[in-house]
Order: sequence, then C-alpha cells, then structure tokens
Amino acid sequence: MGLVEKKNKELSQKEALVIQMGGDAQVKKQHDKGKLTARERVEAFFDKNTFREIDKFVKHRSTNFGLDRKVIPSDGVITGYGRANGRSVFAYFQDFTSRGGSLGEMHAGKICKIMDKAVKAGVPIIGFNDSGGARIQEGIDALAGYGDIFFRNARASGVIPQISAIMGPCAGGAVYSPAMTDWVFMVKNTSYMYITGPAVTRAVTGEKTTHEDLGGAVSHNTRGGNAHFACEDEEDTFNSIKTLLSFLPNNNMEDPPRFETADSPERKCPDLDTIIPDNPRKSYDMKEVIRDIIDDGFFFEPHRYYAENIIVALARLNGRAVGIIANQPKYLAGCLDINASDKASRFIRTCDAFNIPLITFVDVPGYLPGTDQEWGGIIRHGAKILWSYSEATVPKLTVITRKAYGGAYIAMSSRHLGADIVFAWPMAEIAVMGAEGAVDIVYRKDIEGARQSEKVRKERIKEYEELLYNPYIAANRGYIDAVIKPFETRVRLIEALELMKSKSDTLPPKKHGNIPL
Repeated sequence: MGLVEKKNKELSQKEALVIQMGGDAQVKKQHDKGKLTARERVEAFFDKNTFREIDKFVKHRSTNFGLDRKVIPSDGVITGYGRANGRSVFAYFQDFTSRGGSLGEMHAGKICKIMDKAVKAGVPIIGFNDSGGARIQEGIDALAGYGDIFFRNARASGVIPQISAIMGPCAGGAVYSPAMTDWVFMVKNTSYMYITGPAVTRAVTGEKTTHEDLGGAVSHNTRGGNAHFACEDEEDTFNSIKTLLSFLPNNNMEDPPRFETADSPERKCPDLDTIIPDNPRKSYDMKEVIRDIIDDGFFFEPHRYYAENIIVALARLNGRAVGIIANQPKYLAGCLDINASDKASRFIRTCDAFNIPLITFVDVPGYLPGTDQEWGGIIRHGAKILWSYSEATVPKLTVITRKAYGGAYIAMSSRHLGADIVFAWPMAEIAVMGAEGAVDIVYRKDIEGARQSEKVRKERIKEYEELLYNPYIAANRGYIDAVIKPFETRVRLIEALELMKSKSDTLPPKKHGNIPL
C-alpha cells in the first residue's frame, strides 16, 4: 500500500468515526422524537453533492468534570457551505446526538468562523438550532462563545440575510442568537424556545406549564411573535427557507433575484371594483386584494398568526420581489396596535436593508384605544412604524383602499413619510377621524343645545361624511398622486415600480438613528 493510499484510508476511517455522531443509541432517540439528525438535515437541505464541510475534525479542549475523556464528534455542530435551490449559502447544524448539541468554546468557534466567511463572501447564513444550551462543564468559555456569536449577529445584520431554523430545544442563551437574526422558523411539536424551561418556571414562580405552551412553535407564532413561521415538519421547514431565499438578495449590495412570469403586467383586476362593502362598518379580506394584484396570486407571509390586524408578506410584481404591508379589516378593523406596529416596523426595516421595494395597502381607522395599549407603550411602539417608513430609502408605493384616519393615515406610508407614489381608490376616506367622533367634538355645544339633539347629530355626521369622506381633498393638496379605479391597481403599481427601480435616496451622514425601542 502506497503512502497516498494509506493516508486516504486513514482519512476515511477518521471521517467514518465523525459521521457516526453520538452513536446508534442517540441517533435512535433523535428519530423517536420525529427529528432528523444533523447530517440527515444536511442531505435534505442542500442540493445533492454540493455541501462542503468545514472543521469536521475540530475537538473540544476542556478537561473539567472528566470531559477530557469524552469524545464529541465535530464538537456537536456541522458547519460548511453549499447550494440550496442553486443559491450559495453557509450553514451550521447543531447535532443533538452529540452531548445534546451543547455549545462550548470550539463549537462556538466553528459557528463564528463560518459567520465571518459568509460576510466576506456576501452570501446568506442559516443556523439549524438543536441544542440544550451552554455546555456547563466549559463554564465561562461557553458563555464567551455565545457572546462572540451575538456580536457577529449584530455586525452582520443588514449586510447578509441571517436565517434561524429552530429544529429542537433552544434554551437559555441559545435563544438570543435566533432572536437577533432576520427570520426565525420553528417546527410544530418538535421545536421549543424559552429562557427557562417548564421545570425552572414552576420552581421559581409556581406556574405550571408545558414545553409546547411555554415555548412551542404555535406559542411563539401567535403570542410572542418571536418566530416568523410555524412549519408542519422538517421538510416543510427546508422548503420554506428555500422559498424565502428566492425573494432575498445575497447581500445588501445586490438586488433581489427577478423571475420571469406569465402573469401579464397589463392584467386588469375587475373583482376589486366590488370587493369594498357599501357599508363602511363591514369588513373584507385584504388578502383577497393582495392576491388579485400580485403575480400568480402567490405571496409568502411571515408572522401569519401574529398581530393579524396587519399583514406583512413577500410577493412579486412583474417578476420583481416586493414587500407588502397591509391593514387587515377582518381583525380589529385593521387598527394599529402595539404588536402590529412592531411587526410592520421590523418587516419594513428588513426589506429596506435588502433592497426590496415596499407596497402598502391602507384601510386603517386609527390606533387602537384603551388603557392596555396606553400603559403598554403604544406611543413608543406606534412611533416605530413612523420611524421605519421615514428611514426606508427603497421605492415606497401606497394604495389607500378605504379608511385612512388620523395619525394612522400618516403612519401607513403616507406622502409625508416619504412615499414615492400614493394612489387612492375613489371610495377612500381620508380624514382626521371618523365622522361620529369628529362631530361629537366639533359640534358638541350645538348638539347639546338642540331640542332634538340626536337628529342634529345625525345631520352633522352626514354633512361631515359628504364633505370629507373622499380622497379628493388630499388629491387637491397633492398628498395623493392619483385617484385610480380599483381594477387598474396592478397595472399602475407595476408602472410605478418600473419607474422607481433606479431610485436614489440617501440618509444624512450619521452613526445610526435612535429608533424608539
């Protein structure tokens, strides 16, 4: 046997030991939980034969608590790069079969290395998280490892897309890196995120809960908003991440990929002429409006189950990726509240960071009133959406479909916050507030002094509606660029998007703004 053949055989033997991960028993436990192993996930996610592993033979160097006698293959994480649907990405896959995927010094070092490489290469990075948290035996070195990752998450933010997939437990310090990334995917029934688990929660607070209720995919997608997607299984997660990538550029210096479409840019949308109810108190589904306008009726919706009074989605118009923000009259009448403001603001800033034009559909009666909102900080949270639209330099197009009242009119990508083209449908109502509230303020003394006060009130309401419930005063002032017929909305948006594709807008020189967090 020649030297090269001997060395090749030795390499193959070492690789075979690493590929076994935590061993057959641990692999079986992983499968019994309905989860793939880290190496199976690599095969399932990447295009065939494109993944190249980095740091396969890295070992921990801790000697505490007998750890020097423990072998942890690849130190519990697989790192590398490859292609997913033809897109180059870096990725890491935590291996729960190897010491629970716990993070130690070298484990963190591997992740930091590929994060650095992803930034240098200018391509997305995806973390497949499946870890019990910090490796306690390594103490401060494990904590330092988390800190090094967090630092890179912050520095890479807005430079390359960062995507987190929660594929199993994710506890303690392990949850903060996903929270700092752009997008978080969770798998129903098999993935969890929490600062402290059910046992500690009960011991400290006396509160009884379960893993699923405390930190499951449904909880984080409906209550906390910490995750953007709740996927049915691991395959759905992989496919959803690839769909997301199709809307994103590799980095902040590139535009999103453009796709050919058979959906004509000249297509009219006649159903939109009848979608708004005659009764302004009745709701309709804004998602039907969006589907009718965009290419092939397809949009990709993060935060689908969170703050449903506002919709955020990625879609295409004439093959171009766009970010959509829209009030949803079906929920809370489309009012802006604390959670809706946060949801929209984060999405606006993400789209702006990665050169995705913004299209806003407006039907908003105002900010949601109430002590819960006021004491919860609606002023501060509501200001975020004002800030985010004002800060965004990508093309901003707006369509007012029906109501646009008060401060919420301003907040929803109005001309005053830098919208480039603002359209309104003929039935749009642009006013400081609803007729009833306005009349009760403006004509309070007249109504109180009238013998038939309710009759006078109704007359004043009718006068107010006839005077202000239309888009033409705003159009007269130049705040609306065009009042358009609903059926022509797709055509007009595509024309405007083409017009603004080379928009140039820069912010004043500064370190960064001080957003009202």
